[in-house]
Parts: sequence; structure tokens; C-alpha cells
Amino acid sequence: MAIASMAAAAAAAIVGAVREHVRASDLAVAGAVLFAFSAAVSAVRARRRGAPVLWPLVGIVPTLFVHRDDIYEWGSAALLRAGGVFPYRGTWGGGSSGVITSAPANVEHVLRANFGNYPKGPYYRERFVELLGGGIFNADGEAWRAQRRAATAEMHSSRFVEFSVRSIEQLVYGRLVPLAERLSGGGAAVDLQEVLLRFTFDNICAVAFGVDAGCLADGLPDVPFARAFELATELSLLRFVTPPFIWKAKRLLRAGSERRLVEATRAVREFAERAVADRRNEMRKVGSLRGRCDLLSRLMSSAPGADYSNEFLRDFCISFILAGRDTSSVGLAWFFWLLAGHPDVESRVVGDVLAAGGDIKRMDYLHAALTEAMRLYPPVPVDFKEALADDVLPDGTPVRARQRVIYYTYAIGRDPASWGDDAAAFRPERWMRGGAFAGGESPFKYAVFNAGPRLCIGKRFAYTQMKTAAAAVLSRFAVEVVPGQEVKPKLTTTLYMKNGLMVRFRRRSPPPPSPPPRHVVADDDDDDDVAAGRHVAVGSCNSNHL
Repeated sequence: MAIASMAAAAAAAIVGAVREHVRASDLAVAGAVLFAFSAAVSAVRARRRGAPVLWPLVGIVPTLFVHRDDIYEWGSAALLRAGGVFPYRGTWGGGSSGVITSAPANVEHVLRANFGNYPKGPYYRERFVELLGGGIFNADGEAWRAQRRAATAEMHSSRFVEFSVRSIEQLVYGRLVPLAERLSGGGAAVDLQEVLLRFTFDNICAVAFGVDAGCLADGLPDVPFARAFELATELSLLRFVTPPFIWKAKRLLRAGSERRLVEATRAVREFAERAVADRRNEMRKVGSLRGRCDLLSRLMSSAPGADYSNEFLRDFCISFILAGRDTSSVGLAWFFWLLAGHPDVESRVVGDVLAAGGDIKRMDYLHAALTEAMRLYPPVPVDFKEALADDVLPDGTPVRARQRVIYYTYAIGRDPASWGDDAAAFRPERWMRGGAFAGGESPFKYAVFNAGPRLCIGKRFAYTQMKTAAAAVLSRFAVEVVPGQEVKPKLTTTLYMKNGLMVRFRRRSPPPPSPPPRHVVADDDDDDDVAAGRHVAVGSCNSNHL
């Protein structure tokens, strides 16, 4: 007690002396000097490593702000200078720190070799919980493994594969090609990125829920569910670039973007819950869902299906839509933009498509061109995992528990150490051997579809979707990019084009042979149902109604 009293008295004396002899201006000067000294030390250390400066209190944030308009190119160059890895730190008190890397060995360590130590983690789950709940895209551990097993069993079944291929073809030839035909007749320009997002959203809703969202219906209508889903996704992603104390305060107060996020996610969940409830009712009335092949119906009809709660099915299908909506559409948008700037590649792609006679499995050069486009412009340019325990990466970089390892997919695809001196060039030939698609590159230097145990189970579906759409369009139309527009990536976790991609469709001559006459679109009554927000079922295994 005596020692405590003495310490308290000494502290009080010091505080009193400071108040009497030290002015506020003196403290400000001292703080400025300390900040400048600390910044100078940080700058020297960063220069030695070739890494960005970690400023006192604010970390890497000022540097990111300066480069917000070229963040992906800047990050690639910074990683190249730093030898493929550098540390980062966010604002003081924000809890964000770790390393950023483009070294394939480090990526393999995180995604495969030490997979158990690097889950998505609470930082990721917290930002997506309103939209995704406990769905596979937001899950770790046993919850993730159980959903992964269920998804793999259903998505790799021959029945589901046949259904998904048919649903893609119906949408491409029933809506996408007729839309391009109408636009080509009048020479009107359209935002191709928006069209492709509508296409993939319709397709993924049909495959996941057996529901026609109607985004590509005549007139490109406003679809409440699609609008709510896009807004919920955008506002969830906003949390990744907003300091936690800001967005958490807004969430507590139900203000601004957080209020809109609650409203948007409520609309998404209500739509998904209605789809689940409708399918449950159908199953009770009919006795089975044997005639349906959409993912929701297959899950309900599977052996453990009776044990799946409505919440599980809802969250699973929402995750599936999020995972499948952007990859193909974003990949296709950059693919068409690259073709417009490389007429020699476009000519080879068109020749490959026409020679295949409609069989996308024979379109090897198209496959190579799509793969090359995603190497340069990966739909998910940056991803991360969070360490459970202290670790050391293969290059000797230490990682502490709860720190994040950010792997820069955009930079990995442009690293000369992995791809040669022409790494920045769009050259599909690098994927070809003897006139056929060779592939064979390590998934850890081509992490477009993730890698290791979390390798995307929808990879085959995505390629089928992209190849079918690209082949149908390119065999009929030249896609001409409107000159004078600025095409650049948007600062978000998905590599959208910031300003879209305005194009015109010009009819090729002579036209290619017509597709098989099995592609039918929704009738006028169904379009009315879509506009009113009602479900239109499209999940029949033998139906060609979309």
C-alpha cells in the first residue's frame, strides 16, 4: 500500500509539473518531431526492402490512398521491387496487419501445405455475415467441409452437369444472342459488362434455385432481387475498405450504408426463403423432386437432405450465387476488351470456334484465350487468409497469429519470374501445345480459381458458361469497343471495370449455322411474373423452358 501511495504521489507530481511548465504547443512540437523521426526510420527500412512505407499510426493507408486509381498496377510493381513479399499494417487500432505476397511458394504454403492454419477467419466472416450467413463461401472448419462435400457430390453428378449445360445454352441462344441481334440492327451501343452480369445472374439463379430471375428479358428490366443482391454485395465489400470503427458504429446506429445493407440483405434472404419454402411445399405435395435438377432440389432430394434446415439451404444457395455471378461475367468482359485490341488473336479465336462446329470441348484456342485473359485480369484480384497460429512462410517471412496473408492474384499473373519476360503480354499461345490446350501450370501461380482444398468446385461450370457465350457471340458478331472510353479496374474485391465497357455488335457474314432448335425463352406471362418479383420455375431436368 505504501509503495502504491508513493507511486500515485509521484505520478501526480509529474502531471502537475507538466501542466505548470509545458504548454500545449510544446507537446504538439514534440509529437510532430516524434512522428517525423518514426516516419524517417520506417522510410529507411522500407527502402532497404523495396517495400511501401508503413507510416506511424496510419500504416500503409496513405500509400493506398495515393494509388487508389491504379492500386493493382502499383501493387504488382511494389511486389516486384520487394521480391514478392512485404509487410503491411493498417490504421492504429484497426487490427489489420500481416504480409502481402505474390510468391507462388508462399501461396502454396497458405492454400495447401499449411491449409489448416489459414482459414478465411473472423475478419472475413464478420464482413459477409449479413448476406451469406453460414453459407459455404463464408464458412470454415467442419461447417465448410460438410457443405463442400454436399456441393461436390451434386455438382459433379452427370445429371446436374447435363442440366447446367442445357440451362447455359438456353439462356445464351434464347436471350443473349437475340439481344445482340437486336442491337446490331440499329448500331446501338450497350454496356457489355452490364449485359454479361445479367446473363450470369440469370444463369446462376436457374442453376441454384431453379428460378428465372429475368435480368435478360426483353427490355433488360429492373429486377428487384438482382438489384438487392448487387447492392448487398457492394455494401458488404465496402466494409473491407472502411475502418472497422466507422462501419461498426454505422451498423450500431443503423445509419448510412449499413442501414441500406440491412435492407438489401433482407430482400435477398426473403427471396431465397420463398424459393426454399416453395420447393418444400412442392416436395410435400408431389412426394419427391425427382423431376428437378437445380442445386436446391438436388440438395433436398439427397440422402441427408431431410436434415438440412431452411436456413442451411438458403445460405448455401446465396453463397453459390455470389461465387458464380461474377467470375464468368468479369472474365468475359476483360476477354472481349482484350480481343478488341488484339485482332490477330480474335481472328484465331473465331476460326477455332467455327472449326469446332458447335462443340465447345474442341475449342482449345478459345479456352486458351479465356485462360490468358483471366491470368492478366483475374476476377478476384486479391484474396487473403488469416493465421490461427504463428508461422513462417517458405521465403522466411514470419506471420503472427491473427495476422493476414494477402495473396495478390493480379500480381502473380504478371510476374516475369513465373511467366517470362512477356508476362504482361496477352498471348494465348503460352497455353497451347501441339495445337491443343495444354494447361499444366501450377494452380499456385495461376490462382484464378483458388487452389488447394478450396479449389473452386464450379471451375468446369464457369468455363462451360464462358465458352458457350463467347462462341455464340463471336461466331455471329464482331464486338467493337466504342473508342474514347477509359477502361480501368474498379477498386473492389472483384475486378469490375470501373466505367463499364461500351460496345457495338456488328453482324458477321456469312452467318454461322443455326443452333439446335431446343432453346426456348420465358413467355410473356413469365416476364410479367419476373417483373412482379414472383418465382418462375426453370429447374426441370427435361424442360427447355427458361
